[in-house]
Amino acid sequence: MAAASMTREEREKFLAETRVGLVSITDPVGGPFIVPVWYSYAPDRGIRFSTRAASRKGRLLASAGRAGFCAQSEEAPYRYVSIEGPVTIGPLDFDGHVRPTAIRYLGEDRGKAFLSSFYRGVDLGGHVLVTIQPERWRTVDYTKIPFFG
Repeated sequence: MAAASMTREEREKFLAETRVGLVSITDPVGGPFIVPVWYSYAPDRGIRFSTRAASRKGRLLASAGRAGFCAQSEEAPYRYVSIEGPVTIGPLDFDGHVRPTAIRYLGEDRGKAFLSSFYRGVDLGGHVLVTIQPERWRTVDYTKIPFFG
């Protein structure tokens, strides 16, 4: 399937587009724990998203220290980028991450309305910024296959 792989530039552009990503974390009690997230991506920072430190996702990420992540196109011909790598967990910056992420996913007006309603009275001290630094990449772009493209 090498002919359908994305170049570095293609995968970086793909991840920079607005998509819902899926995070996969090892759960020692069962199979992998998989959950959708709003995320941001930059080549020098990796995949970033926020969560509550005490949530199941937050606890599993802290315990596992690694995670998988996948973003895909929703229409044929399909494309996806999947990564695996170490996780770092740090303080959450509302203006540096939460606000721009909400506006990215919902647009200016709806993003601001979401922030003022969803985060009203929420103690962000319990929230963290999670970063997955890609070590392994898997990519497919079926638009490169003549049948689909």
